[in-house]
Amino acid sequence: KAYTTRVGNGPLPTEADPEMEERLRRLGGEFGAVTGRPRRCGWFDASVVRYSVRVNGLTGLAMTKLDVLDTFSELPVGTSYTLKGDLHDEMPSDIRTLGQVKPQYEVLKGWQRSTAEARRITDLPKEARAYLDRLEQLAGAPIRYISVGTRRDQIIEVG
Repeated sequence: KAYTTRVGNGPLPTEADPEMEERLRRLGGEFGAVTGRPRRCGWFDASVVRYSVRVNGLTGLAMTKLDVLDTFSELPVGTSYTLKGDLHDEMPSDIRTLGQVKPQYEVLKGWQRSTAEARRITDLPKEARAYLDRLEQLAGAPIRYISVGTRRDQIIEVG
């Protein structure tokens, strides 16, 4: 996803403040399919994605729900963590430590217009392309697919 979600308890370092979390949840329809339970929502966490890329040998990413971010003027991106004053680029190896980190953010400019009609990456607003370029750099893997809505024709194949 172009942002982060979590079901249930446990660490979510880039969890948004309550107002932004509710906005992400509402726009993204972030409720459990069976229980209807609200998912926790936060900003993109590059450290977690980098870890996933590395341990799973990923060669490409599918960036879903880009359209959920269409109305935001600013988009914080978690780039690293601090723990006891020390900077860490990588996700901690244990869940307890992950619960103690503080995210470090890079704030990117939002595009504040709809991406729903985009069918090629060049159709996206330049700020959306800049956001995706930065996520790709931080994740260490190319973005191969981008979704800008729920319909099948709202998937952009990159490259």
